[in-house]
Amino acid sequence: MNGISKGIGKVEIALKWDPSPAGQPPTDLDIVAATYQAGEPYGDPAYVVHFDSRSPDGTIYLNRDSKDGKGFGWDEVLTVELNRLDARYARVVVGVAIQQRPGRRTFVSVVNPALRIREGYTDLAQDDFGGVLGATAAAVAEFRRDEAGVWEFRPGLIGFEDDPTHFTRVMGTLHRS
Repeated sequence: MNGISKGIGKVEIALKWDPSPAGQPPTDLDIVAATYQAGEPYGDPAYVVHFDSRSPDGTIYLNRDSKDGKGFGWDEVLTVELNRLDARYARVVVGVAIQQRPGRRTFVSVVNPALRIREGYTDLAQDDFGGVLGATAAAVAEFRRDEAGVWEFRPGLIGFEDDPTHFTRVMGTLHRS
């Protein structure tokens, strides 16, 4: 990045999947985002945004939530306004978790999953979770604020094999590099 770059400002993370086959329980995927303070960028998250929640300052919020993949187009959409996020936050990690009811489910059992991360009309990343088929959740993106205060995007799909609650506590430790 050069000295005049504005970096990443406002991103949209969108997720879609097809409904479960007839006779099978619905598949419920959830987008989650965790923020990390500058003093502890790999410590515990300052807060986590998921269904039924939003960030305290309104900079991270879920626009659409699906419990079964029966929506038209993108089933879940999360907006992250990095350009408005307080300076005390240095990282935001975004993940996707599969609800584990009524039994253990992994991405291999999700019909036609797709992920899109974009800023405005520019696609930053797209994925189909093919690299983490045995996982129950995946960290899908990391946004880091550099020393100049500019947000950078780091794509990457990292699979995780545990319940969604535990995943939200540790998903930020998975992106160390």
